[in-house]
Amino acid sequence: MIEIKPYIEHAVLVGLITPNQPEDRTKEYLDELAFLTDTHGIVPVKRFTQRLDQPNTATYVGEGKLSEIDQFIQTYPLPSPQGRETVIDVVIFDDELSPRQIRNLEKALNHKGKPDVRVIDRTILILEIFLQRAQTSYAKTQVEMAHLQYMLPRLTRMWSHLDRQRGGGGTNRGMGETQIEADKRVIGQRIALLREQLKTIDKQMATQRQHRGKMVRVALFGYTNVGKSTLMNLLSKSEVFAENKLFATLDTTVRKVTIENLPFLLSDTVGFIRKLPHHLVESFKSTLDEVREADLLVHVVDISHPNFEEQYEVVQQTIADICKEDKPTIVVFNKIDNFTYIPKEEDDLTPVLRENLSLEDLEKTWMSRLGEDCIFISAKNKDNIDALRALLYDRIKAIHVKRYPYNDFLFQNYDV
Repeated sequence: MIEIKPYIEHAVLVGLITPNQPEDRTKEYLDELAFLTDTHGIVPVKRFTQRLDQPNTATYVGEGKLSEIDQFIQTYPLPSPQGRETVIDVVIFDDELSPRQIRNLEKALNHKGKPDVRVIDRTILILEIFLQRAQTSYAKTQVEMAHLQYMLPRLTRMWSHLDRQRGGGGTNRGMGETQIEADKRVIGQRIALLREQLKTIDKQMATQRQHRGKMVRVALFGYTNVGKSTLMNLLSKSEVFAENKLFATLDTTVRKVTIENLPFLLSDTVGFIRKLPHHLVESFKSTLDEVREADLLVHVVDISHPNFEEQYEVVQQTIADICKEDKPTIVVFNKIDNFTYIPKEEDDLTPVLRENLSLEDLEKTWMSRLGEDCIFISAKNKDNIDALRALLYDRIKAIHVKRYPYNDFLFQNYDV
């Protein structure tokens, strides 16, 4: 029997080079967008960029670039092993698109006699990934509400699952104005219901946190795909799902961990990302509450990533917006086993770039100001994990003794 593999969608990616976003930054964003696309299960086949002072209010890119994208889509078909043409199924833009831009782009990129092309932006892509990866009913509720809130003003035929709900038989015909208004009312009612469900769940989660008692709480946080879940598994000796994909973890996982004689609660939270959708941040309030209510924060950074410093700043800014109070924080620079650099030649007079710095060089830069609040590890190879455990023990012990001063003699008796 011949195995028929499911058809895999193919996409082109589109980004802008602007005065506020230079070419190298645009390339970085498109690299990340390609990773997001792959995480979704879509194959990115080509990238388009254009220099503009600002996005075109009607079509994001200029008329000439839009024509170039359209020409590529219309001439792309390739034969597949299943005897079916491989076409461009979706065009993904790196910035948030307005409802008007989506309508105009779909009109320009879809032609009679050709398969329909979806037009989505980075936000929709992230929301769809969350929809794919949500496992618990709580996470599914959070993501559904964020998705509905974002899509409500953008109801076009790209929201194809509405057609299926109405029994459209998989057709991709456009929706009439009356039907869109009806859908908006239904969606508005659904959002209200989900909001009430989340309020109830938030209260339940708050009660659960209260029932954990006064144990010290430690929260792992950081950019997506930096190794938080791997570190969680290592410290807690559990099996939290971890893979080399963006947003592998959506649900907050809490484990009781004991280092020597000292127990504490360790939580793993959803990863952050540049241009994280606002609705998603609002919906994942309870996940972020784990960060707000933690006694100690552990910021995990992938030091092998070429743009780890920007990722660090993105997360720090997000946490500053979430937590209005300063919390003790340990910065864990993970994946030292993957760190690489290009040494400069001694007679090279060009300025030293980030890629020319060794790990030892980096440790002498801004990282040195973190002092004992930072550590370099490899969770995968378990390098320097004992030192991390010792650092955690010292920090958690200090919090515990402050909370229970009369128990200080216990640590004096246990410490070696």
